[in-house]
Amino acid sequence: MSGGGTETPEVCEAAPGGGGGGGSSSSSKKKDLPGTAGSPAHLIIKDLGEIHSRLLDHRPVIQGETRYFVKEFEEKRGLREMRVLENLKNMIHETNEHTLPTCRETMQDNLNQVLQRLQAATDSVCRLQQREQERKKMHNDHLIASEKQHIMQWEDFMKEQQSEQAEVDEEHRKAMERLKEQYAEMEKGLAKFPAFGELEP
Repeated sequence: MSGGGTETPEVCEAAPGGGGGGGSSSSSKKKDLPGTAGSPAHLIIKDLGEIHSRLLDHRPVIQGETRYFVKEFEEKRGLREMRVLENLKNMIHETNEHTLPTCRETMQDNLNQVLQRLQAATDSVCRLQQREQERKKMHNDHLIASEKQHIMQWEDFMKEQQSEQAEVDEEHRKAMERLKEQYAEMEKGLAKFPAFGELEP
């Protein structure tokens, strides 16, 4: 891990040797004891202690990480975070005290101008719409009057045609009667003369 080493505490220490006055029998007995430094049992216990410390004992690792954390945030970073926070505080204060009021005043002035222009544009549109409606109404009225006038003219024309047709029919009837009378008189006149066969000797 960064910043921390692992410690491997030994579980069993080698038993200190006795005085120099021991004999060969005593030294052979010490070699046979389980806790003797050179015995296989001591080596196994030592390996077990190392395995235990590496797998289950996390205190050295945690201590190393803690020392690294403290060193990172106290020694290296110093007061940088505090300076950043102080700058943010100053920026927020400046924004609240100067920038926001200025923006608010500017927005109010511009919005008032925009509202005035919008109201003027709305009035102009209303006037144009009213004029257009009046023009359409006049045009419709003119069309209606013209249509009525055409209808009246057509009715007068039809009445005139009917009256002229009646006069023509009457003149035709009178002419037919005159022709009938004329032919009737001619037949009467011819009847007074003898037939062509009677004039022969």
